[in-house]
Amino acid sequence: MTEKITPSWLNEQLAIPNQEMSRLAQTRQAQLTKPPGSLGQLEEIAIKLAALQNTSQPCVEQVHIAIFAGDHGVAMEGVSAFPQSVTSEMIRNFARGGGAINVLARALGASLEIINLGTVHDTQSLTDIQHHHLGPGTANFTHIPAMTWDQLNRALNVGFEVIERAQQNNKQLFIGGEMGIGNTTSASALACVLLNERPALLTGSGTGLDSDGIARKINVISEALSLHSPLVDSPLDALRRIGGFEIAALTGAYIRGAQSGFPILIDGFISTVAALTAEHIFPGCKNWFFYSHQSAESGHARILNALDAKPLIALNMRLGEGSGAAIACNLLNMACKLHNEMATFSEAQVSQKNLSSKP
Repeated sequence: MTEKITPSWLNEQLAIPNQEMSRLAQTRQAQLTKPPGSLGQLEEIAIKLAALQNTSQPCVEQVHIAIFAGDHGVAMEGVSAFPQSVTSEMIRNFARGGGAINVLARALGASLEIINLGTVHDTQSLTDIQHHHLGPGTANFTHIPAMTWDQLNRALNVGFEVIERAQQNNKQLFIGGEMGIGNTTSASALACVLLNERPALLTGSGTGLDSDGIARKINVISEALSLHSPLVDSPLDALRRIGGFEIAALTGAYIRGAQSGFPILIDGFISTVAALTAEHIFPGCKNWFFYSHQSAESGHARILNALDAKPLIALNMRLGEGSGAAIACNLLNMACKLHNEMATFSEAQVSQKNLSSKP
């Protein structure tokens, strides 16, 4: 049926990491003035980045961050501790430079764009915001699918376009963030469908719900799954039925990044669900992902495990906005500098371990 036509770029093949660069990076790590493996994950980061960036000198000094925002119809079911107006209010805060991600982007020297995909309250008067109005938020997916196929396709295309711009501007790493009251409900429901898990295992407090609020949220997700799960015929259809505009845009960006050979640093719970969705739509996407942190949101660990992910930090964060990824970005930067700038044993004239000697 024509309504289900998806963007043509979704049919493009994924890029393949350069294994020769990985081998050369491993060789260099073995020659640096340190015991083998002594820098732990920092060594793994540098080796992987060398393969993904197709270079012997990996670098993440040119970072692009995009925050995708959108409202959720399911917020009408009382699944958030905050009113839906907070989505547009936070967009206004981002436009003024007052959000956590604004502070972190400035500290990183990263480029930042804020993209409104559709909110209940109008933000058209705000400057420094990209407006892609797909509707006043998604539909309430306890009754009908969250998005039409057209809305889903347009959201995916927004993510595609962000990656295209970032690469045209010679960026070296992409961080995607999100803002949308009700989006942990959408993300939890989507993860339940993709992993065939029970809502109680993947549903947390989100913006700060108490135990009664979490129980209500679980019931709302269970109701939605009863309606949609028997009808879902693909991961894309699952995204359409119970996802969000911003989750779809993140998914599109992650798929396009993997297609075009652009490394991506994944943020927290919602961003990781988008990464999971991208991997289910297009297996192999996860080869292009780094995972910044394990958040305090219940269920995040299970989703990370499903992706065979090894998060870099665990700081009990649950803000979203790309904030955890922006903080972890410093670790990637340090990994690259250590890899590129440390002296080798021969350069420093330091004796190496004699592997033939006996203790």
